[in-house]
Amino acid sequence: MVSQAYALTPPPNHFQLPHRLRRLSDLAYNLWWTWHSEAERIFRELDHVAWEAAGHNPVVFLRTINGERLKAAQRDRDYLKRYDAVAAAFDAYMAGGDDTWYARRHPERLNQPIAYFSTEFGLHESLPIYAGGLGVLSGDHLKEASDLGLPLVAVGFLYTQGYFIQHITEDGWQEAVYADLSFPDLPVHPVLDEAGQPASVSVNLAGREVHSRLWRIQVGRVPLFLLDSNVEANAPEDRHLTARLYTSDLELRLSQEMILGIGGVRALRALGYNPGMWHLNEGHSAFLVLERARELVAAGHSFEEAASRVRAGTVFTTHTPVPAGHDEFPLWLMDKYFSTYWLELGLERESFLDLARHEQPWGETFSMSILAMRMAGRRNAVSELHGQVARKMWAFLWPDRPPQAVPIRHVTNGIHTGTWLARRLKHLYDRYLDPQWLERVHDPEVWHSVDRIPDPELWEVRRHLKRKLAAYMRERVRHQWLRGHIHPVQAIAGGLLMDPYALTIGFARRFATYKRANLILSDIERLLALVNRADMPLQIIFAGKAHPADEPGKRLIQQVYRQVKRAENGGRLIFLEDYDMSMARYLLQGVDVWLNTPRRPNEASGTSGQKAALNGVLNLSVLDGWWREGYNGRNGWAIGEDRDYEDHEAQDAADAESLYRLLEEQIIPLYYQERSADGLPGEWIGMMKESIRTLAPRFSMRRMLREYVADLYLPALATTQEPC
Repeated sequence: MVSQAYALTPPPNHFQLPHRLRRLSDLAYNLWWTWHSEAERIFRELDHVAWEAAGHNPVVFLRTINGERLKAAQRDRDYLKRYDAVAAAFDAYMAGGDDTWYARRHPERLNQPIAYFSTEFGLHESLPIYAGGLGVLSGDHLKEASDLGLPLVAVGFLYTQGYFIQHITEDGWQEAVYADLSFPDLPVHPVLDEAGQPASVSVNLAGREVHSRLWRIQVGRVPLFLLDSNVEANAPEDRHLTARLYTSDLELRLSQEMILGIGGVRALRALGYNPGMWHLNEGHSAFLVLERARELVAAGHSFEEAASRVRAGTVFTTHTPVPAGHDEFPLWLMDKYFSTYWLELGLERESFLDLARHEQPWGETFSMSILAMRMAGRRNAVSELHGQVARKMWAFLWPDRPPQAVPIRHVTNGIHTGTWLARRLKHLYDRYLDPQWLERVHDPEVWHSVDRIPDPELWEVRRHLKRKLAAYMRERVRHQWLRGHIHPVQAIAGGLLMDPYALTIGFARRFATYKRANLILSDIERLLALVNRADMPLQIIFAGKAHPADEPGKRLIQQVYRQVKRAENGGRLIFLEDYDMSMARYLLQGVDVWLNTPRRPNEASGTSGQKAALNGVLNLSVLDGWWREGYNGRNGWAIGEDRDYEDHEAQDAADAESLYRLLEEQIIPLYYQERSADGLPGEWIGMMKESIRTLAPRFSMRRMLREYVADLYLPALATTQEPC
């Protein structure tokens, strides 16, 4: 196995830094800084304007910063004190691998690496290799694995163009803009072979050998290896195979997933890894089970023996009950790309296709999720309700069992606390919670102390975060206007007139039709009556992208945007274009209420509301996904009932009526009218505390990952028989 010393080799100093500040280079090339606010601050304090201009990317920032700023920092005792403290904390963290939770609890498993595969990783806005919630969950997973000390190694893609930059036209139509990433401007390192040349692996795609070079990103203690097909040895068309995330071209997508699954296994083998178990985060990487089986068949095992061994060491997480979220390929395409591969497995065509055959009304397909379900020994959904839905959805794979006995358990998603908590709130929690609260963030006992936080202090932090959100939106509009990219009406639509003291609702997520971004607009006159009430105004901020090939999703954005632009709403309906992790932090920390309106039961889990709750924002959501488990009647509001509908129109009408009544009769009066003698909304603050106390520990990534370890990882590690 590759040694940790190799995986954590410090980066070369690419910057002209003074010797006294040389550790800034180490911090820039390890994403540890992204979840430690004091580390982020030592970059920002050097030059706030340059930090914003660099897109919060320390690599770009350190290459472009004025040298006089660095000289001045060397003479600033206060800055050097903070800098030294951060460097010491980083060194202690990186050296503390032998004293982590996992090392203390499971020292016998430290030499069994856990391989984690995902098609996207949302680690930070400066690394645009993610599209949305799945990627952000993957990024949080790596950060918490680092904190807990899991011997985890991750594999994904280094997309040369990322997802896409969203531009909204004056008429509200989404335009997708792509730009090539500059790898020298990213915190990535080329993986080199023994001869000092770029390391690569190859995969046979329909008779041609396609090469992918390897890159490494360090996420605290966890190495993330990324594949990139843009190498000279490939044909021009193959160099673009890993350019974009979630292409709608089926053949290109199949090629990507072969590179990820098959090439990813070969990459880990080339690096010297022999994982004790393998975690497939969604079905995109499912071909890895075939490659591992091929290795065993090549070593002399029958396919049946190989498949049994592969199952023992494989965990599969399914993330959606929406059929479009599960990749399936026509059989003719599988014939084209796997006609020689199935022979290496010792299989005939029909028995190979039977591994993932899915009979659809329009014909048979090869389903990546079915392949993963059949070849994983342990499977899980991502919330309790999603577990019920998934067992029904995939019950046909176990025809001898009733749906409730289908072997798909659930582990409800969580969030990485350090990444999503506002710095001001962290300082507040530091003062009033247990001194070791961050180490025990999953422990409900720790959060009982939230009641000790004085109402005025908590409310003032919330007001600060709202002012910060308003300033952020104004600056965005200013820059857009300076670049000449927007019409004056779009400046208003972009939040120029936001009132930082009015009740503000946030709705930000992928614009898929089942998420019903337009539910709150279903009775526009009723909504305008709330928005324009002089003594109790309501503001709503929308943000989110539709997949470039999702025409209904793009029309939904247009519908929302046209309502946002109406003069009748007085600038109190807002749409922010190009939603990313940076914008998400401002919104999740700065609004008062987080709105989520999926058509139940299509929201497998959702995590944005969990991030909002951590920051004292109250949830207003359908009882779907995580909120069905989190809602207790006192920590937010539930839209509709805890039931399913067969009639979507009736469901939409009932949920819209419930939403409007909650706003009119409970939420708006509670925010504005229930004020104490000192002007504070005491009952509202009480709900905020109840929300933080009940939701922060239960929906933390620490709780989630400990469940994965206990219920999925350790059983897999105990039974796996991977080849040496």
